[in-house]
Amino acid sequence: MAYANRPVSIIGPQYCSPHSVELAVFKKVKSITNGDFVVTNINGNILFKVIGPGFFSMHDRQVLTDAAGNPIVSLRPKIMSAHDRWEVFRAGSNGLICTVKRPSIFSFKFKVDVFLANNTRQDVCDFKIKGDWSDKSCVVYAGEPSTIVAQMHNNHTVQSAFLGKDKFMVTVKPNIDYAFIAALFVILDKINSGSGGGADADEEGGGDGGDGGDGEAEAMGAAGAEAMGAAAGAEDSRV
Repeated sequence: MAYANRPVSIIGPQYCSPHSVELAVFKKVKSITNGDFVVTNINGNILFKVIGPGFFSMHDRQVLTDAAGNPIVSLRPKIMSAHDRWEVFRAGSNGLICTVKRPSIFSFKFKVDVFLANNTRQDVCDFKIKGDWSDKSCVVYAGEPSTIVAQMHNNHTVQSAFLGKDKFMVTVKPNIDYAFIAALFVILDKINSGSGGGADADEEGGGDGGDGGDGEAEAMGAAGAEAMGAAAGAEDSRV
């Protein structure tokens, strides 16, 4: 696939920019209830937030929302799988977008494979992520031969009210879905922090067909409650 010459829309075409996009990912922002992350552009304008499932939930599902708190996708860990494995679904539905899997938890080299929903055989990944997480130097590759579509780094030039918090930067190449890339890096952080505890809906007997359980419902409710009036112009702030 010629990733460099056409928009690669995974979550939505509105998240594909003809220019490179700089994302600043801030962790553990206490001003947002149940919030684990805030993602801004280089000017400090909020693009996305990540809302957790709530204190009393048995799930570790996360919901990626826009700046106004509208859910975009849900991120769900597969607890009983042989490897670190997450699935990304369209918010409020069972529409699988992709599966994110660490091939081996015993490898000294950090590597994660990403399979899009239509890649049911999963013989060859659609995207792969390699690098050193602790050094903030992970790279997202796509296609064969591999093409760099996003790169993590430690540049601290972003202007934001969240400066001073734990953060990292991601440069997303032109025409690449930056909401998809943001979701991937949230999952990568969860994998590296050892998050993913609790019972998965599939293993509890709910199955994917029973989506809409308490964990995601709480997350959706929290997402709506966290709408920021100052971010109501988020559509204009997107790069």
